[in-house]
Amino acid sequence: MTAADETYLDLALSRSRVDRWASVRTDDPKLAAMLGRPATRVLELRGATAPVERDPARLRLRAPEPEDPGREPWFLGRHAGVDYVAVTTAREADGDERGSGAAGGSWAGLREVGADLDDADAGLLTAATALQGWHARHGHCPRCGSATEVVQGGWVRRCPRDGSQHHPRTDPAVIMAVTDEDDRLLLATGLPWPEGRVSVLAGFVEAGESLEAAVTREVAEEVGVTVTDLRYRGNQPWPFPASLMVGYRARALDTDLRVQESELRSAGWYSRAELDKGIRSGRLTLPSRVSIAHRLIQEWYGAALPGDGPAVPR
Repeated sequence: MTAADETYLDLALSRSRVDRWASVRTDDPKLAAMLGRPATRVLELRGATAPVERDPARLRLRAPEPEDPGREPWFLGRHAGVDYVAVTTAREADGDERGSGAAGGSWAGLREVGADLDDADAGLLTAATALQGWHARHGHCPRCGSATEVVQGGWVRRCPRDGSQHHPRTDPAVIMAVTDEDDRLLLATGLPWPEGRVSVLAGFVEAGESLEAAVTREVAEEVGVTVTDLRYRGNQPWPFPASLMVGYRARALDTDLRVQESELRSAGWYSRAELDKGIRSGRLTLPSRVSIAHRLIQEWYGAALPGDGPAVPR
């Protein structure tokens, strides 16, 4: 592995300015007091979406309501002297000043607006999205099957039967821009994707494996190519549902592709002119700006990409 001169410091989902203030999570009186202060800001979630205003994009936050303590609020942290919590709701917001009926507002998910929010709001919605996905999938104790209860400001689920505590997990994954000796970029189409959607390769880190070993293994498995000169570029959370994406660049030692048909529909080498033509013609679509894949491709391209396609399921 070699060191790059500079790594990505402003990836869309890595820009949080919020102090998570973890010591408060175990202070139940202090958490309860937050929900009694009008200055506290509440982020309401409906599934994995939140109320968002446009032009400029920002989260539509509100003051606490009397029913919030019963919604098992999650403490997101403090920023500029303001405490932030998230709650889930099943109520429809059409016509409600707190939700989608408000002028200029709508309910949107992190994939849609993560790249457009400011640093504080991006951090709040990223953390809330990660917690929402974890709570939705982990309502029961993995040891005994009992329903768990939410404690420590939403960051722990405790089993009332055996006393075990369960924390949100994050699965590391690598994502890599591979180029050949002619500086062509390797792009592929995953099986679930529509025709023409392309991105760089990615995959989960296996047990007992280093990040660099995962890069080498994944490229070899998915397209049969050996890589060298790995360069770390940056990382960001990807809570869809619970990953940390770690970005690399790598150089291919060979270019013959043997596509892993259980994972990919197709793969190919692209010059900048070929990629540009494909995007402008509508034949190809790329990852959105919220993804680290977009940044890896843009860095190789050397300029703003011709278009921002929908976020890929990486």
